[in-house]
Amino acid sequence: MSHQLTSQLQNILNKTIHPQKIPGLVVKIESGDDSFSWQGSAGNMDTGSSYFIASTSKLYITALILQLRQDGKLDLDDTLSDYLSSDLIAGIHVFKGVDYSESITLNQLLAHTSGVPDYFEDKPAKKDKLIKTLLNGQDEYWGFDDVINMVRTMKPQFAPGTPGKAHYSDTNFQLLDQVIETITGEKIARALQEYIFQPLKLENTYLYPDIQDTEPQEIYYKKEKLHIPRAMASFGGDGGIVSTVSESMIFLKAFFKGTFFPVEYLEDLKKWNKIFFPLQYGVGLMRFKLPRIFSPLKGVPEFWGHSGLSGAFSYYCPSKDLYFTGTINQAAYPNLSYKLLLKLVNCF
Repeated sequence: MSHQLTSQLQNILNKTIHPQKIPGLVVKIESGDDSFSWQGSAGNMDTGSSYFIASTSKLYITALILQLRQDGKLDLDDTLSDYLSSDLIAGIHVFKGVDYSESITLNQLLAHTSGVPDYFEDKPAKKDKLIKTLLNGQDEYWGFDDVINMVRTMKPQFAPGTPGKAHYSDTNFQLLDQVIETITGEKIARALQEYIFQPLKLENTYLYPDIQDTEPQEIYYKKEKLHIPRAMASFGGDGGIVSTVSESMIFLKAFFKGTFFPVEYLEDLKKWNKIFFPLQYGVGLMRFKLPRIFSPLKGVPEFWGHSGLSGAFSYYCPSKDLYFTGTINQAAYPNLSYKLLLKLVNCF
């Protein structure tokens, strides 16, 4: 590992720190063949900092679902009604007078092609969006029943599985949590421990359960810390996991190298739909890819993995065979984490 390269990488982190935008960040980079490994931090975070990985948690749920598929305990074409009672899910997807709730498949939940409204960012009847409430600093707790009741007041945008349509929805992964609990007989926090964290010997990775737990760095929103422990304890596999940069790297490499499920399954995940620029979504997998106009001569490398509203990311860059994990720990400017990724990958 050349001193010039590591200095260049650290210099990028130092320059990314901004008192109003990014008070702290941490990054780890490794090559697929393990010949290169580097981690760095700047500002008020260090390489051992615990942080909320936010929606990057969804990648862990994808791994768990695919492991259950490999074990013959589910099929991705199974429907919600195979696992959850009619009373529980009735009315979560009523489109043009037809209730599709029971016919939604696990594949559609993973791919955000279910059309189920997003309890977090869509607007419920007679209330502000939940994301707006939280970013205003109003902490609140919710359970699965609250999620379902909110979603029943929202309008879906399309029927499940409509070709070319995707709508990113945290509700999809709340529902997948319930499916996992039904199959394993364990609460989602325990199932993640048993199927993902313990096999990888992850000692500092867990689903945030306790509002007294002050170990993870609080996420920033603009210049202020966002003190919302009740909300963070309400997210399940859709956004509630805490980890470190090193343990995120262990998981990310395991995901792509066949630890949890056969590597052939990866091809099934790469059926991309647009969600919001510059991101696309496959089946439980996100792709960050900029059009060639941003770098017409050589193009811009694409990244597979996941990122979250907190500025956390876990991505694999196949053209460079490099893995990136980390966070900018800032919810107001999510595009800054992608700018950082591109600056880092251009060093190689």
